[in-house]
Amino acid sequence: MSHTNPGPEGYGPPPQPGQPPAGGYAYPQSAPGTPGYGYPNAGAGYPAAPPVGYPQAPGYAMPPQPSNGMGTTGLVLGIIGVVCSLTFFLWFFGVILGILAIIFGAIGRGRATRGEATNKGSATAGLVLGITATVILPLLGFLAFASLMSIA
Repeated sequence: MSHTNPGPEGYGPPPQPGQPPAGGYAYPQSAPGTPGYGYPNAGAGYPAAPPVGYPQAPGYAMPPQPSNGMGTTGLVLGIIGVVCSLTFFLWFFGVILGILAIIFGAIGRGRATRGEATNKGSATAGLVLGITATVILPLLGFLAFASLMSIA
């Protein structure tokens, strides 16, 4: 069995005196038989980064972003429409905003069903609030007004 020391990589024969080690660094040694200083070149490093503007392989394009605007608009218009329908002087604006909320909520719900949007719940809530602002609250207001007129 031979008593030789392995090289810097841990295998093979040790470097001969006067020759750079197999790791690739060639710093001078302080004394014969003592190791050098610095970092050895342990082999291949990380691959070089591709140049800027490198063409992308086909089939790896980013997916389109979901278009959630219609559902969100329906929700906001439905909330404002319900608030306006609850007030006595703004019920007319509440009905108009409720109709718009129904339209935007239905379009947003259709987009969410097709997978073009991700906010099906917001679109459904806008649709329900639009129906509430357009039909139910004015109907209740009309019934309350009719009952007040019958009392007087």
